[in-house]
Amino acid sequence: MEFEHQSVLLPECMEGLHISPGGIYVDGTAGGAGHSRAIAQRLGPKGRLLALDQDPDAVAVARERLGGFPQAKVCHTNFARIKDVLREEQIPGIDGILLDLGVSSHQLDTPERGFSYQGDAPLDMRMSQEGFSAKDLVNTWEPEEISRILREYGEERYAWAIAKAIVRQREKGVIATTGQLAEIVCAAIPAKAARSEHKHPARRTFQAIRIAVNGELEALQTALDDAFDCLNPGGRFVVLTFHSLEDRMVKQKFAGLAKGCTCPPDCPVCICGNKPKCVLIGKKPVVASGEEQAANPRSRSAKLRIAEKL
Repeated sequence: MEFEHQSVLLPECMEGLHISPGGIYVDGTAGGAGHSRAIAQRLGPKGRLLALDQDPDAVAVARERLGGFPQAKVCHTNFARIKDVLREEQIPGIDGILLDLGVSSHQLDTPERGFSYQGDAPLDMRMSQEGFSAKDLVNTWEPEEISRILREYGEERYAWAIAKAIVRQREKGVIATTGQLAEIVCAAIPAKAARSEHKHPARRTFQAIRIAVNGELEALQTALDDAFDCLNPGGRFVVLTFHSLEDRMVKQKFAGLAKGCTCPPDCPVCICGNKPKCVLIGKKPVVASGEEQAANPRSRSAKLRIAEKL
C-alpha cells in the first residue's frame, strides 16, 4: 500500500523528544511512520516504542515500515486511549510522547477517503474508516448544529448561510459526495467573498466537518490530560499542530501546567499550594524553516510546542 507522507519538522521533533536509547516513547499518530522510524532508529535494544494510529491503512503501513525494529510495536487505536494502552502493555510510565495532529497527506490525497474538496468522491472523512461519517452529519444534523461546528471548528463567517444551504439541498436528495458539498458551500458564500479567498471557499467547512466526525478536539483534550499523567519525571510532551484551535488547546494546557498556582491575580501570597508541573521548552512555538515550507507547503501552518515534566 502506498502511504506517502512527509514528516513535518522531523529533526525538531526528535530534538524535542530528547530521546534516550533505553527510554520508552509513544508516537500517538504513527501515520506513514516517518516520526516513528526516526524514534526507533535512536533507540537501543532496551528501548521501546509504541506507535498508535486509528487509521487501519496507517497501521498496516507502520507495521511494514517498523518491521525491522524489534523495539517498536504498532497499536490500532486512538491516542486518547493512551492510559489503556500502557496498562495493557504493563508500562508504568513513558519518557516521551509525540502527537502529530490533523489529517495526513495520504488521507487527503486518497479521493475515496472523502477528505478533500478537490474532485468528487464519496463523502466520508472517517479516519478510523468506521462509524459516523460526514455523509451522516450533513444529511441528519439540525442546521443549528451544523452552523455551530462550522463557526467553532472552521471559524467560518458564513456558517449559518452554509448550514441553511445544506438543509435545502438535502431536502431535494441525499448529499453523498465531496463535490456536491463543495458546490453547496461555494454557492452559499457571497461571490465577492469567495473571489477574495486565497484558498478554496469550502476549506473551512470541510475542516470543521472532519473535526466533528472524528471527535478530534475531544480526543486531543483527553490525550493532553492523560498523556501528561503518564510521563515520567523529565519526560517530554511534543505536539505538532496545524490549525489555531488545536494550537490554542495545547498552548493553554502547557501554560497551565507550567504556572502551577491557580490563585487570583490579586492574591498577595499563594494559598492554593499548586506547584508547576512542567517547564516549557522554548517560549514560542517552533515553525518550519523557509526551505521546508518551500519543499512541503503543508508545513506552513505547523506549530511545534514542547513541555518537560518536572
